[in-house]
Amino acid sequence: MQIEDNIAITGAAGFIGSYLAGYLNQVGYENLILIDDFSNEQKAPNLEGKQYLHKVDRNGFFDWYAQNPGSIQYMFHLGARTDTTEPDYEIFRELNLEYSQKIWALCTRHNIPLVYASSAATYGNGEHGYSDSMADISVLRPLNPYAVSKQEFDMWAQQQQDAPPHWAGVKFFNVYGPNEYHKGRMASVVFHAYRQIKEKGEVKLFRSHNPEFADGEQMRDFIYVRDVARICLWLMVQHPGNGLYNAGTGKARSFKDLVRAIFKVLRKPENIVYIDTPEDIRDKYQYYTQADMHQFLQTGYDRPFCTIEDGIREYVAFYLERNSCF
Repeated sequence: MQIEDNIAITGAAGFIGSYLAGYLNQVGYENLILIDDFSNEQKAPNLEGKQYLHKVDRNGFFDWYAQNPGSIQYMFHLGARTDTTEPDYEIFRELNLEYSQKIWALCTRHNIPLVYASSAATYGNGEHGYSDSMADISVLRPLNPYAVSKQEFDMWAQQQQDAPPHWAGVKFFNVYGPNEYHKGRMASVVFHAYRQIKEKGEVKLFRSHNPEFADGEQMRDFIYVRDVARICLWLMVQHPGNGLYNAGTGKARSFKDLVRAIFKVLRKPENIVYIDTPEDIRDKYQYYTQADMHQFLQTGYDRPFCTIEDGIREYVAFYLERNSCF
């Protein structure tokens, strides 16, 4: 990638998309084409101060490109409907599957490298592990319609003979960090825990309904959004083999560890209250996720991943406490 290249980002006003835009600016890329539904005013602060060429409405993007052929050299497709509690699959079919297929077709036709957002939710309850080097991903059993839509696009992409000159699907694990103020219920546990501690001096965590896990010992691979941006850019620049790549730290940590780190940064006494997991997600709840990062690290990436202690320290002190965006 050259500094003068035009780089498109779908989902550019959202959490990871806006952070990636800011990160690209930080490392010298300013010719950005931001694609999203910009009608949500809650997302507007995510783009303040960003350098870019154009903002293009998601629904009008393909018409825009037809009128501006050759105007994109690289594509990050991060836009998606991400509500894991939404039961209507048809919503995800349109936004996560069919729109992604159109992005793929455009990148293929115009020779544009593509990095797109998949999800660790495709691994379901983890009965087949969390390895992105699986030859047959059809055995995975996602637990909700959102994850099904991501899995269906991953499978579809693997089956295509006509493809972009380089493509990578990135399976995001549990991402946290600045620019998620607008996400509501779908914001990270870090965001919600911070708000609870500030308002009530306590954090509510889901009680375990699995005898193999004590309360608060449910585990996730929590990854700071800066590491996700670095992974996406690395895959785009390095052009390793086409396929799926995990984006986690490779080290699962408990929810209890996570909230303890927030209490520590805020210098408040630990106060954890356990509540039942809501019934609408209880049978779809993952008790353990940990990214197998072997395949990604084989590409030569050697930067250490941020620990939850360091990531939370930065996120809380520089962003949440200041109500600011990256």
